[in-house]
Amino acid sequence: MSKTATTQREPPLAADAFDIGSTDDSLERMVELFAAHGDIYRVFVPARQSHTYVVHHPDDVKRILVTNHRNYTKGVGLDRVKILLGNGIMTSEGEFWRRQRMMLQPLFHRRVITQFAEVIGAANDALLERWEGFVRSGEPVNLTDEMSELTLHIVLRSIFGRDLERMSAELGGNPFEVVTKEQARNLQFAYKFRSLTRLVAGLIARRRASDEEHFDYVAMLMNARDKDTGEAMSERELIDEVLTLVVAGHETTASGLNWTWYLLAQHPGVEAKLHAELDRLPEAALRAPSLGQAEQLTYTRQVIDEALRLYPPGWLLSRRTIEPDVLSGYEIPAGTNVLLPLYLLHRHPRYWHDPDAFIPERFASEHEAERPRFAYMPFAAGPRHCIGETFALYEMLMHVQRVARVLRLRLVPCEPFALEAQINLRTRHPVYMRLERR
Repeated sequence: MSKTATTQREPPLAADAFDIGSTDDSLERMVELFAAHGDIYRVFVPARQSHTYVVHHPDDVKRILVTNHRNYTKGVGLDRVKILLGNGIMTSEGEFWRRQRMMLQPLFHRRVITQFAEVIGAANDALLERWEGFVRSGEPVNLTDEMSELTLHIVLRSIFGRDLERMSAELGGNPFEVVTKEQARNLQFAYKFRSLTRLVAGLIARRRASDEEHFDYVAMLMNARDKDTGEAMSERELIDEVLTLVVAGHETTASGLNWTWYLLAQHPGVEAKLHAELDRLPEAALRAPSLGQAEQLTYTRQVIDEALRLYPPGWLLSRRTIEPDVLSGYEIPAGTNVLLPLYLLHRHPRYWHDPDAFIPERFASEHEAERPRFAYMPFAAGPRHCIGETFALYEMLMHVQRVARVLRLRLVPCEPFALEAQINLRTRHPVYMRLERR
């Protein structure tokens, strides 16, 4: 199709104008708009007096995130995240982002991640020990809160090492508990969270004044160097990256585990297959398997992949064009916000059989060729894919293995099920489970 013909066409326009991606009902309305308009449509956003384009085709997703990624910057919503995280790897752009990404990438190498096996294993041991009381009493646990606290402890212990206990003792409690106690991600939360910068700055100063050795992400960040200049990060850059790791390393993993247990509790056949795989494990591999050992749990991984397909924690990606581009045959003007709703991409009926069903077997290796590569990407894709993907999957695999080996989780009916689609995709109300010893 010629450029002239392309520029004369515009994708379907939603009948109602609204701030798509930022309203409480955005996901619900986007489900309806996708059903009505298909792979691409526009919504007029009154607050910006412009159109936002929404795309669902894997080829367009690949173009935006991979083949033409240099023509796209972070899109709508970035300002809100910057207030929370500063100019860390999640929000930075351009050459500064590339520099930071290159400095952080080695910190998430497989051989580094495996060294956190004891941290992850110990956190799950403590969880199971605490859960014994619920097993005996029959009282339900607030699974949503439990997963949030577990993953926060793991990420904080990985970032701060033994200094976490030191800070908690000095301050009379975990200074980062605001992440789990404050559910709203508003300006009030951002203010409380950013107040922790002084705490992180003090920790960095103490470490610089000491020759004590540490193995944790603060130490690795302090030792990271720009490959071209040999320069280290400034204090501000270090603080922003530390706070980014706290939030990014906690919330998505907690949400993913919450959804995994929610789905397993409703599918006893899947649970039985999971138990069968775990029961074949030797005792020596139970507490803290290496990354390679954890990845051998093929069905457990399929269960997690399917949970992340149905309920991707980062349910919506946002980009903005720099120069005009063409998606699905339509010209997208420069400076246009483009949304990629992963929730709908992962349920696209053209690429997924029975898309709303929980079927972990669809991720078996023999089925990989049945769908495009970019029909599934819970950790995004391309140069800006989630740097902590392998760590998150390792953490989830180890947790599910440790818990499902000894316990069954039974869903307690409570509040009506509802989605909360804000920065992350969460259950609107906490999920409660009763714990049964297998």
